[in-house]
Amino acid sequence: MSGYLLLEDGTLFPGRSVGAAGTAFGEAVFTTAMTGYQETVTDPSYAEQLVCFTAPMVGNYGVADGRGESDRPHARAAVMRQLGGPEWAGWLRSHDIVGLEEVDTRALVLRIREAGAMRAVAVADEDELPVADALEQVRAQPLMEGQALVAEVSTREPYVFSDSGDVRVALVDYGAKRSIMRRLACAGAAVTVYPHTAGPDELAGHGGVVLSNGPGDPEPLHAETEVVRGLLGRVPILGICLGHQLIGLAAGHRTYKLPFGHRGANHPVLERRTSRVLVTSQNHGFAVEPSDGHEVTHESLYDGTVEGFDFGELRARSVQFHPEAGPGPHDAWPVLEAWVEELRS
Repeated sequence: MSGYLLLEDGTLFPGRSVGAAGTAFGEAVFTTAMTGYQETVTDPSYAEQLVCFTAPMVGNYGVADGRGESDRPHARAAVMRQLGGPEWAGWLRSHDIVGLEEVDTRALVLRIREAGAMRAVAVADEDELPVADALEQVRAQPLMEGQALVAEVSTREPYVFSDSGDVRVALVDYGAKRSIMRRLACAGAAVTVYPHTAGPDELAGHGGVVLSNGPGDPEPLHAETEVVRGLLGRVPILGICLGHQLIGLAAGHRTYKLPFGHRGANHPVLERRTSRVLVTSQNHGFAVEPSDGHEVTHESLYDGTVEGFDFGELRARSVQFHPEAGPGPHDAWPVLEAWVEELRS
C-alpha cells in the first residue's frame, strides 16, 4: 500500500505502509539511535510525535514484551528506510501505529535539520487522504511550543514499583521510562511512583525525589514547577530530562525550543569538573539556555545547552541526558547509583 509523510512546509516523502491503517498527525522528529526501536516508540517523551529512524534498517532483531518503556506506544508513527522483519511490522499494526518504509529518511532528516522539527502527517494509504487535503489539516494542528502534555502520560494514582530497598525514593511521573525505575531498584531503592499532580509535602516524606522525563514544553507546567520550588532544600532531588528542565525553571533559569531537538544514543556531553566527555542517550525538544553559572555541571558539545545542574545548598541536581540509557551507551549509568548511595549516607 502506498503511503507518504507530509511536512507542514509541503515537502512530500513517499513510502510504503507496513504498520496500521489510517493517518497520524504530530511533530516530525528523528532519532540517531541504531538500536532500541521498540523502546523508542514506547517512551512517553515521544507523545504527539512521528519518529524517523536514521538507522538504515529497523526491526531486524524482532520484538519482546520486556523491552517496552511504558505499557503502550506513545509515538504516533514510525518512519523507516527499510523494514527489518515481519515481527516489527506486526507489532506496529497490533498497536495501531502507522509505519512507513522505503522513505528517503536521509532527505527527511536533512530537511528537518535545515528547517527544524515541523508539524506533519504520516498516511498509510494515499487514496484515503489526498495530499492537498492533508496539507491543510497539518497546518491546522497545534505547535509543540506551549503544549503541556504530561497529564496525558502520567499515572493517575500512586503505585509501588519496588518495595525492597533500604532507601525510600519517590519518582514523580511526568512520563517516566520504566528503565529509570529499574535502575533505581537495582541500586537498592524502594521506589514509589507518583502522578504529576503530587504535592511537595507528600513527596518530601521520602528519602529522595526523582523528577522524571516527559513530553512537551516545560514552560507551561507552572503547577509542577511550583511543586519543585517547594521541594528545593527540603529533600534530595534528582531531575532527569524534563525533570532537569523543571529544576532549572524553579531555580530561575530559562528554557527554549531547540530547532530539531536532541534524540539518539550518541550525544557528547562535557562534564565540566573533570573535562570528561560522556556519550549519552537523549530525547528532548526543549532545553535550558546556555549558562556560565557555577551550578552548571554538564554542557552539550553540540550547542552548549545546559546538560546538568548541581545546586548543592538546595540539595538538587539534574541531568538533561538519560543516565538509565534505555537504549544507549552506559557512560552515565553511575549517575543514578551514585545518587542513591548518597541518600544512604
